[in-house]
Amino acid sequence: MKGIVWFLLISFGLAWVSWELAIQAGIPVRSGAFQLYAIPGAFAPAVAAIVVRKWITREGFRDAGLRPNLTSWRYYLFAWLLPLAVVGFIILEARLLGIGQPDLTLDRAMAAFPAIREAGTPANAGLAIVPQLLLTALLATPVLWGEEFGWRGYLQMRLFRGRPIAAAVATGLIWGIWHYPLTLRGYNYPDFPVLGSLLFLPFTVMLSYIFGWIYARSGSIWSTSLAHAATNSVGSLAFLWLAGAAGPTIVSYAGLLAMLPLAIVCLAMFWLDNGKGRIARRRNAQLEPRSA
Repeated sequence: MKGIVWFLLISFGLAWVSWELAIQAGIPVRSGAFQLYAIPGAFAPAVAAIVVRKWITREGFRDAGLRPNLTSWRYYLFAWLLPLAVVGFIILEARLLGIGQPDLTLDRAMAAFPAIREAGTPANAGLAIVPQLLLTALLATPVLWGEEFGWRGYLQMRLFRGRPIAAAVATGLIWGIWHYPLTLRGYNYPDFPVLGSLLFLPFTVMLSYIFGWIYARSGSIWSTSLAHAATNSVGSLAFLWLAGAAGPTIVSYAGLLAMLPLAIVCLAMFWLDNGKGRIARRRNAQLEPRSA
């Protein structure tokens, strides 16, 4: 318990202080400059996990999942491509509900966000940007390790041992609140910061369950770091393609339309861990010879 308390104190303290210093210096949270100032906060969970493991509990790093374990490549592939499937589901929901049609030219997105045009994004880049964002996820994986080594590699595996759903709920709520100095200032939800911050909690809970499942199956924190990086980069396609149709509280990867596909993914993972196991045990029991 001492390790968990110290982990939370360091994770929250380092991140919140570094973010607040940048905000008080007048740097908007949605600006490109803020991304640089946010880096210390992004690595706060990893710093906390290292400090706790090495100097507070002295448990070391044997169970930290630091090896890539590339024999579990299919979980890396799943982590990398899952956001594409979720984005596709969000687009389908938007069309069925009459919210809007995707703009694969990115014209609406460039009109709403001039920074995209200033970055040199060519016209009709809606589909061409997909491989770029997939590559960005690979390159950003070491940065997102800064969070994952803390949340999944330390905290989630110590909360409610043997109860993955409870551990995911607890970790997800803590993780979501950890973001509040940013979300309440419009970082993810500039249209409705307070409502979006509340919506962010079920989002982080479901992501915690998904990332925890990937971590348990792959045995490596690098797989969840890739999943997190892909969520941030590839997941942005939802709002880029639906920009102008609705705000990010509705159509972003962390928006209202993302709740259903993410819940379906969580249910599928639960069934793989429990439903299939029960079916296999029942089948094996039926095949066992019975004594006369």
